Amino acid sequence: MFGLVDGNNFYVSCERVFQPRLDGRPVVVLSNNDGNVVSRSAEAKQLGIAMGAPFFEVRELLRHHQGHALSSNYALYGDMSRRVMARLADQVPAIEVYSIDEAFLDLHGLTTFCGTLDARARQLRRDVLGCTGIPTCVGMGPTKTLAKVANRLAKKYPELQGILRLDTDSRRERALRALPVEDVWGIGRQYAGKLHTHGLRTAWDLSQVSEVWARKHLGGVVGWRLVQELRGQPCQDLNPSEDGSLARQSISCSRSFGQRLTAFDDLWGAVTTYLSRAAEKLRAQHDQAHILTVFLSQDRYDQRLPPPHTRSTTLTLPSGPTSDTLQLLAYARRMLERIYEPGRVYVKAGVVLDGLEPPGRGQQLSLFAPTSETSLPAPDAGRAQQLMRSLDALNRQFGRGTVRPAAAITPVGQPAPWQGKAQHRSQAYTTRFEDMMVVN
Repeated sequence: MFGLVDGNNFYVSCERVFQPRLDGRPVVVLSNNDGNVVSRSAEAKQLGIAMGAPFFEVRELLRHHQGHALSSNYALYGDMSRRVMARLADQVPAIEVYSIDEAFLDLHGLTTFCGTLDARARQLRRDVLGCTGIPTCVGMGPTKTLAKVANRLAKKYPELQGILRLDTDSRRERALRALPVEDVWGIGRQYAGKLHTHGLRTAWDLSQVSEVWARKHLGGVVGWRLVQELRGQPCQDLNPSEDGSLARQSISCSRSFGQRLTAFDDLWGAVTTYLSRAAEKLRAQHDQAHILTVFLSQDRYDQRLPPPHTRSTTLTLPSGPTSDTLQLLAYARRMLERIYEPGRVYVKAGVVLDGLEPPGRGQQLSLFAPTSETSLPAPDAGRAQQLMRSLDALNRQFGRGTVRPAAAITPVGQPAPWQGKAQHRSQAYTTRFEDMMVVN
């Protein structure tokens, strides 16, 4: 049996741990730059506030109902997530951290020593709530997909008290008949519309299709495996790593600006900041990147601006994979110059690192590297690696951004032009000494 533990309204729950005054009130957490709603309390959902709703559209509704809007506090959410995952990892044989608020659990064999799975799930919920203050739901099933189904229904129906186990054919059928096909893990909006045209409305309908149909209409073997998982036949195992998390297959970092930017130097400062952060994440999982993408975006809601609203450029690094921030920045500078248009107004920028692999794994050399106009002189590999290790060590010891490229530095006392709005951000209660709560 697999289990899926999911934090209820996770961002909001993290805020409520340290601000009990928010309990029972409509609360939303906003995206970067305070743009859109990314997490909602149950009370906010009851008001009809949709996920992704622009903040300006719901501001008055929240005020009328004495609700609260908070800026994203990812330092707090990340630390709370680590605490939740650590508690779960202590209780089960293996864990796969699927996202900041979700984890798949290996429940095989637990009934031999720990009683029924329902009792074990209730104990897990009590333990996480008592140690972290985060409420959770637990779904259990013979496959990861069915565990995901059970978790979704456990959240939806309060009478289940946060736990659902799909270990019999009758329970599985009843659950799949109650779940719309668009809510199945792995079925996106495009596939959902396609399935509706074929008369498939529920997860149960999808589980009854033939192998030939699934391979033809659901992306080949991947779609057939999904159908098998809905039928209770495991096709996926846990993918645990040493720390219970999964190495990213792609790393991106993008932000909306707090103000509209037109100057190249300001945009370059933003790209430098984001790429430095992405490269830091890359080194933290001991990988290098083959492919770099840089993009700039204008306001897509401004009807005066002709499409395309986003321009991007992608480069397969001619000198081979790297995690060296300075080398990546040298390429990114040329790429930004290629897509930047003077006089245009930009609201967002970002970078993406792809083609990730550990260093030393059969590095492929470029036949045209010495004469390629995009290639750069290769730095001394040993010195570059030592420089990056020193940079990461200093930033770990003294705080992120203590040592950073010059382009990302702004005059003392002045916020960076690309810095997003966060007018409603709470304190970093668990990661900054100055923000720790004081009990009198």
